[in-house]
Amino acid sequence: MRYGDADVLRGVDLEIRRGEVFALLGPNGAGKTTTIEILEGFRRRSGGEVSVLGTDPGDGDERWRARLGMVLQSWRDHPKWRVGELLEHVAGHYDQPREPGELLDALGLAEHAGKQVRMLSGGQRRRLDVALGIVGRPELLFLDEPTAGFDPQARREFHRLVEGLAADEGMTVLLTTHDLAEAERLADRIAILVGGRIAVCGTAAELAEAVQAESEVWWIEDGAERVSRSHDPSRVAWELHRRYGGPVPGLRITRPTLEESYLNLVNEKEAA
Repeated sequence: MRYGDADVLRGVDLEIRRGEVFALLGPNGAGKTTTIEILEGFRRRSGGEVSVLGTDPGDGDERWRARLGMVLQSWRDHPKWRVGELLEHVAGHYDQPREPGELLDALGLAEHAGKQVRMLSGGQRRRLDVALGIVGRPELLFLDEPTAGFDPQARREFHRLVEGLAADEGMTVLLTTHDLAEAERLADRIAILVGGRIAVCGTAAELAEAVQAESEVWWIEDGAERVSRSHDPSRVAWELHRRYGGPVPGLRITRPTLEESYLNLVNEKEAA
């Protein structure tokens, strides 16, 4: 994807499996939303090949769009609509929609059906966004930065909601986020997008191994604290043990968390 002379996405190569929750993780400005908009058919790419549910999004018709559900970063709907009325209205555009009343009940919004949308809290509003996104029984659900601006309680509630959709409904979910903990909790696989490229892709465990930053080995030598950075801290500790012929004074090893490794990867790629 190019804007003028600038490449925003360069050779993004990935495959998302039917029925999995896939997270596209990356810092702000990495190209996550642009990628989602291309997949949704909202933005025409500059080049390359894309297939979503067997169709090029650039050529997708209304029948194809009806197979997708979308929860955007923000909706531009009518704040004076009442919750139940809005969901009924959207449901009327599908051949076999979910029953709006049952959906509101399942998402904990039944008691708010008569409220205007503008009266909902952030967490309730996001639940309504999901209701609007899944009322048409989509095969594929896009969630673009779904918990941006949420407080911790609303975030936990939304995570439980998405986990339930994936487990009970069996739909494919594509989630974009800049929150590593969110991606770890929700996704079967994670792709890290940095500077318009996929830096690494895999399960959380595979990512931890692939992007691991150097560990730090600390010890005391000649009265001063020393440190050695290495991807193999056990070898450094063993070599120190051999040198000292026994216990190493002040020996400690600090291993990076997945978050620290992720941030290290982002900084390396952005500096390249």
